Amino acid sequence: MIKKNSNISFKNLKENELSIQFNLDGFSFSIYNNSQKKTVYFCEYQFEETQNTPSSLLEKIKEIFKTDIHLQGDFLSVTVIHQNNLSTIVPNLFFDEEKLESYLKYNVKTLTTDFITYDSLANFNAKNVYIPYVNINNYLFQNFGSFEYKHHTTVLIEKIVAINRSNEKTMYVNVTKNSLDIVVLDAKKLLLSNSFFYSSKEDFIYYILFVAEQLKLDTTLFSLYLMGDISLDSDTYNITYKYIKNIYFLESDNAIFNDLKTPKHTNYILLGS
Repeated sequence: MIKKNSNISFKNLKENELSIQFNLDGFSFSIYNNSQKKTVYFCEYQFEETQNTPSSLLEKIKEIFKTDIHLQGDFLSVTVIHQNNLSTIVPNLFFDEEKLESYLKYNVKTLTTDFITYDSLANFNAKNVYIPYVNINNYLFQNFGSFEYKHHTTVLIEKIVAINRSNEKTMYVNVTKNSLDIVVLDAKKLLLSNSFFYSSKEDFIYYILFVAEQLKLDTTLFSLYLMGDISLDSDTYNITYKYIKNIYFLESDNAIFNDLKTPKHTNYILLGS
């Protein structure tokens, strides 16, 4: 595993809150101090190989917990973010808590043993229905007791809506090693939220242009904000720049970046403004 972390020491700080995010490619966490009102520590583990199952992901996480002392303290609260492509958004008008499986079956391969839950998107009168990694929740419960957990697109949408100031249709793309999350807002209205796997730069731009076409977004006019695992010299950025005129990085105001050797648009779900 490759580990990246900030250098700030918080050994003597009390009133800490822990936020954890994980997917099949890695594990990261941040610690927010209530008394100082700021993020005091961030750490990211990147796996050398993508894990094939939630079981193998759990073994990686157990290894991290055994060796990282920053995860072994006492916390006022713990928030867990499940990052996967096993989700879909359902308007409240069509939502029935007894039919969760039916909302996923057209987009996600589900098993009868899968536990399905949902987050509420209060700003949009909708629910984000998804499958969390229950085995990892159980392990974290053993370590921390009760905690709150959400799907990563719920957190992403909440943070984007909070900072969006445009009254025009705007696209936000969160990039990871093998997938991209696309969120499109029209002022404070959610037009689309979806996640796609990609294996090449051509796949990457295809999904962006496909969404733009479906929502009738003019590639010479609409604004595209990028965040996550993408840089100016990456193939994914270069091909996107060929087709989209107005591209920006969505940078965070989080002061923790002063202690990190990473761009301010990375790790936005955990560290975003």
